[in-house]
Amino acid sequence: MTEDYDVVVVGARPAGAATALLLAQQGLRVLVLERAKPGADTLSTHALMRAGVAQLTRWGLLDSIVAAGTPAVRRTRFHYPGEQVTVSIKPAAGVEALYAPRRTVLDRLLAEAAENAGATVRYGVTVTGLERDRSGRIIAVVGHDHSSAPVRVRSWLTVGADGAGSTVARLVGAPNMRVGSASSAIVYGYWDGLGVTDYEWFYRPGATAGMIPTNDGKVCVFAGTSAQRFNQEVGGDLRGSYLRLLAEATGPAAAGRLPESLAPQRLHGFPGRLGHLRQAHGPGWALVGDAGQFIDPLSTNGITDALRDAELLSRQVESIVSGAGENEALAAYQTERDRLATPIFDVVNELAGYRWDVPTVRELLLRLNSAFSAEVEALTGVTLKR
Repeated sequence: MTEDYDVVVVGARPAGAATALLLAQQGLRVLVLERAKPGADTLSTHALMRAGVAQLTRWGLLDSIVAAGTPAVRRTRFHYPGEQVTVSIKPAAGVEALYAPRRTVLDRLLAEAAENAGATVRYGVTVTGLERDRSGRIIAVVGHDHSSAPVRVRSWLTVGADGAGSTVARLVGAPNMRVGSASSAIVYGYWDGLGVTDYEWFYRPGATAGMIPTNDGKVCVFAGTSAQRFNQEVGGDLRGSYLRLLAEATGPAAAGRLPESLAPQRLHGFPGRLGHLRQAHGPGWALVGDAGQFIDPLSTNGITDALRDAELLSRQVESIVSGAGENEALAAYQTERDRLATPIFDVVNELAGYRWDVPTVRELLLRLNSAFSAEVEALTGVTLKR
């Protein structure tokens, strides 16, 4: 049986669910296909930056994030060898605090919001192919559900929101416009009893760490280094390597704050992946989030970027529905995405190489903050001091 929709979104994580929400609000018939089960967790650094919080506020979802027990973060602390810099979150663009919800919270809320707006979300569906018409335009997705029953859905637009290893991107042959030259490896776990209320970032030559307060009184604590060093040194001892790297990255600044007795037994590791900036559109298709641009997790901006892409694409889809040329509108989406993503990509690629000293990393972080401010301005119209 073939079904017909205006838009099919492959992937129900933040990029896909947010895209479905915004397109359904325009009155389009939207179907979201997600391979995972509802509420499944995934690798994440959780932290939302100002642009992401502003969007969730405007979409009416922030209150639910707060009601789920996500703590408000009102300061960011940067730790360098022998120095700590504290930056307070000043109210601007409708944002009074930052938040770092668990993905089991955020992803569920976004998917439910999409459904409430009129989108249909189906879990347990794996997309295996795309169909084209004689001109080469994508006109349908095919796959199967959890019971192996075939799935075929026609639409005038297919949106790939299926992560860095995107099946949609592979099937349409989306070329890489840029590929990173370095990547970081991250190990993280959820700690109890730390009493951390701020975003805390630690930078020492060769190592980084972060403390991110999230739901249920837990703090996501990560330790990072270059992918090359990680692969050479970690071996089979993930926990021991995590604790050693964490001690190296935090140094005396966190002495006594991270007792080994509180360290979680379960850890999550990310061995590194080169960043990419892919072509984001073609006849009958578009890419959002990591499917189109994957930026190293050291940016802690992945979720914010996913929400950004959803909004930028939805604006152009609305113009298409109003009569604008499809190719021109989708090209405008990519142009704006690239304008905002490229500065972040470049800075984070340098950070991920771990070839910086402290003065250099401080300059890189200033550049990164300026790029984040540009996202806020593009999405809210509010200009922040850079």
